Amino acid sequence: MTSWERMARTMKGELPDRVPVMCQLSIGHMLLQTGYSPHEFWLSAEVFAAGLLELRKLYSFDGILISLHGHKADWQKDISSVQREGEKEVVIWRNGDRTIFPPDDLPLHQPARPSPPPELASFDPDLIPEEIDYIPVSQGLMFYFDPEDSYRIFDLVKSQAGRDFSIHGEVTSPFDYYLHLFGLEQAMVSLIKAPDKVKAILQRFTHGIIKIAQRQLKKGVDAIKISSPFAGAAFISPKFYREFVLPFERQIALAIREKGVPAYLHTCGAIRDRLELMVATGVSGLECLDPPPLGDVTLAEAKRRIGQQVFIKGNIDPVNVLLKGDRETVKQDVLTRLSIGKVGGRYILSTACSVAPHTPRSNVQLLAELVEEAGWY
Repeated sequence: MTSWERMARTMKGELPDRVPVMCQLSIGHMLLQTGYSPHEFWLSAEVFAAGLLELRKLYSFDGILISLHGHKADWQKDISSVQREGEKEVVIWRNGDRTIFPPDDLPLHQPARPSPPPELASFDPDLIPEEIDYIPVSQGLMFYFDPEDSYRIFDLVKSQAGRDFSIHGEVTSPFDYYLHLFGLEQAMVSLIKAPDKVKAILQRFTHGIIKIAQRQLKKGVDAIKISSPFAGAAFISPKFYREFVLPFERQIALAIREKGVPAYLHTCGAIRDRLELMVATGVSGLECLDPPPLGDVTLAEAKRRIGQQVFIKGNIDPVNVLLKGDRETVKQDVLTRLSIGKVGGRYILSTACSVAPHTPRSNVQLLAELVEEAGWY
């Protein structure tokens, strides 16, 4: 059975030959393991695609997650200069902005003219364009799409991966776009003070995100991840999840699944109190399921509560096990996950959240070794 077939069967709820393995990798880990120039890895579709393919081979993963798309073909023309500050690369843009690219982390963008977030009370939701042209990556960082060809990265990866491996796209939750636009404090307070306005904004973002997903579907992706990191218990209650997250993510999930492609939901941290609510979004699977102490989900309970409805991807502690653990620690943890996850199928072996930047290569490689040893049905 090929990796593509193995992943497809698992995501459909059918039994494959063995448990698939596929982890999300942090940008920092990708950089450290491939050795590419940080700014070129971030800005060049060709370099990013090469890195994704190299890392899949290095770790014998059954799938590839394309987390960024929209790289500009002529990205160099917007750069004034590239400088070095120690191990960091600093790109000076022609508009005066600076972006600092560490060798082991996400970039830090420093605009020449910072602008405050808009005031939600006077904001017109119709100002959100129908065609969303960016990904809100993290901590105010935005990745803008090339308007001419925003989905070229999928062609680059698929042309080399073919049908041998499962290729996954990614979209970001409307709730994330909302928090990014208005800032955490104003956005969270407005959930209470202006709920109807918030919902209008979320709906506007939802329409645009569905269009992004539809364009990824046309590129032939095998699944789409809905990234929703701020929807866990550390940020909002189950009541607010039901009101401000579920209805909008459900629209995205159903738009993907009506094309016959699985959608899965990625939410970090504590989600034990909302597992069924997350399933109610209509996704085919859930990712992360951070175990204690990072989160509060045990794999056995998750399998019991939702394991017959959706596939589960994750639950290995990426910090205390994979980053800090030795070979024996990783082995015992993974074998435990496999023994629980294999029951009834629908399990993809993976770290809960991303593989941390300085995680030893050998620890990650051990995952594929162990599924070959103990992951067969």
